Order: sequence, then C-alpha cells, then structure tokens
Amino acid sequence: MAAALAGCDASGHRPGTAPRPSPAEAAPSPAAPAAPTMAPGPGGLAPVFTRAAGDGSTGAKTVALTFDADMTADQGPRAAGGERFDNPALIDALRTLKVPSTVFMTGRWAEEYPAQAKAIGTDPLFEVANHSYSHYAFSSPCYGLPQIAAEDMLADVRRAFAAIEKAGARNVVPYFRFPGGCYDDAALRAVAQAEVTAVQWDVVSGDAFATDADAVAEQVLDGVRPGSLAVLHCTRSAAPVTEEAVRRIVPELRRRGYRFVKVSDLMRQSAAAGAEGVSGGPGPDSS
Repeated sequence: MAAALAGCDASGHRPGTAPRPSPAEAAPSPAAPAAPTMAPGPGGLAPVFTRAAGDGSTGAKTVALTFDADMTADQGPRAAGGERFDNPALIDALRTLKVPSTVFMTGRWAEEYPAQAKAIGTDPLFEVANHSYSHYAFSSPCYGLPQIAAEDMLADVRRAFAAIEKAGARNVVPYFRFPGGCYDDAALRAVAQAEVTAVQWDVVSGDAFATDADAVAEQVLDGVRPGSLAVLHCTRSAAPVTEEAVRRIVPELRRRGYRFVKVSDLMRQSAAAGAEGVSGGPGPDSS
C-alpha cells in the first residue's frame, strides 16, 4: 500500500473484563526454546511459512494473530508533525486479553519508538520479527511502495535487526515479513542470506484503512481455520479500528475452542506434526 502502516505501544495493562484464557496461553518462560525455522528452499531461496499444516482433527485448534508495525524510511517528518505510528490501546488489549502475538516491526519504527520497541520486545507475551528497515517493496508493483534495489535487500533486513536490537528488544525471532507481502524468487534469494524464514498468512483481516470494526472481525472469523495465521496492523492513523475488532475476535475464537499462539509456536506445531507448514501465500496484502 502507498501509506505505511505502523505502530505498537507498550503502555501498561488496562483493567477490563476478558474471557479467561486457557492455561496453555499463559505467557511463556523467558527461557523458552529457540524459535524454530524452516529449511531453505530449492535454489537457495528463503523458505516461506503461511500456516500450520493439519486440519485440526487432532485437537490442535490454534491460531496466530500477527501485527505489522510499519513505518517507511521517509516518514520521519510525518511523525515529527504529530502523526502517530503506534497504537497503545491495541497492545493494552492484547495484554488484557492475554493473547500471545508476533509483532513484525520495521527498523525505522524501532528507531522512532525505541522505548516501545524495548517494552514489546522484552514482554514474554510477544515476540518481535523483522518487517524490513525501510518498508520499501522487495518486488514490484506493490501498493505504490518505493522499491528497494536488489543489491540492498540483504542490508535492509540486517539493518532492521540491528535497529530492533539496539532499541533493547530481546524476544527477537528469525522471521521476516515482506512489506506488502510482495516477493519473488530474487527477493527470497536475497533474504535467505540473513537466515530467516519468510512468514506470510492465510487470513487477511482487511483492517488497513478500515472504518468498520465489525466488518474486520467478521472477515477474520470467517477465514480462520485450525493452524491459521492472520495479518493485522497496529497503528492509530491507518488502521484505526483494529483494537475494537480484536476485542471481538478473541472471545469469539475462544468460544469456538481456539487457542492463541505465536508464529514460533505455530511453526513448532507443524514440525511436531511432521510437516513444516504450508508454503506460498494467498497473495499480497496492504501490510
């Protein structure tokens, strides 16, 4: 998409009433095992994970909600002018509802909000993954995003990891989400050198620029299947109804018997089932 999406905040826990999560959803120990990755693909391409394998027949009704913290490299003046690339209420909601989540963070966002990046990245409820430094497109066309040169892709990914870690995030996993979900073989070959697993999704929330929280919630609820991976955003300016939608999505999915997990847990579930997950993706989203 033309405008970058961004933002998660690390504000305190807001009191409120929420459905009780299952014990398995409790925040993991800081000493949790290393995040799993997938084996490289043919021809030196980075592997792509979209959802956990399996149909839920074994009782593994899990789903991963992921949130893209987007900010492009040239949006500093907009942030300086007062535009907010964060969403404190959304992170509050995830904490209140006790929803383990994976935040795909751009390096530029981590530089803009280092305290928030640190708070999210040291909270055991969350894990932080890489969403590029610049939020420029790794293939084109891609929602009007500026395109990064092929020879700069690897450096961009590494620069994002460096910015995230400099901010103080510690729960950082070796996963990468392409801006807009746009990629080709050249992009997969470039990021493979960073030893990352590319992570896509099978459920598009439609929260980018949405104004109807009920419609976003319905789209997610209609799309989720056992092992699903949903893409959402956390920004006040470009995804203003996500928090409200999440407050509807979470209790309803729990009522249906789903358990919320991080991407690393979903990938571990696939490995335990003897399959590394479903590769490929449903096509780009305005992430």
